[in-house]
Amino acid sequence: MSYHLLLWLHIIGATVLLGTGAGIAFFMVMAHRSGNPVVIGHVAGTVVIADFLFTATAVVAQPITGAALMTLQGWPPSTPWIGLALALYGAIGLLWVPVIFMQIRMRDLARAAAAEGTALPAAYHRLYRRWFAFGFPAFFAVLAILWLMAAKPDL
Repeated sequence: MSYHLLLWLHIIGATVLLGTGAGIAFFMVMAHRSGNPVVIGHVAGTVVIADFLFTATAVVAQPITGAALMTLQGWPPSTPWIGLALALYGAIGLLWVPVIFMQIRMRDLARAAAAEGTALPAAYHRLYRRWFAFGFPAFFAVLAILWLMAAKPDL
């Protein structure tokens, strides 16, 4: 596989991670602000699907294309900017995996409230706050990785 094709695939993967993450966050926040369990249940359901279709695919593709690019360019994994990018990628994963389960649970809680005609339970609101708190560092870590890939700084 050519360097330029690998680079393009790697950039597409990074774009999908950033774009899907930002889109998911925006739509979840807007649904939450509505306070409507029907809306929240529907949007959270769509978010769960998007995370599995787009985010998970890019999560798998990124290390594969990244490793191939490192090999083609002769960069060892010990290259400081690559090491930092990999550490950030691992940290993002540690934040993202619980978020998936939070989104599923928020979806289920919202759908149950909608079906019962009740308000969102306290458990939903606790999960939302935790989901929000996990999202901020993960989003900024993705931005930092993008900067590291573009700048390739001497650290």
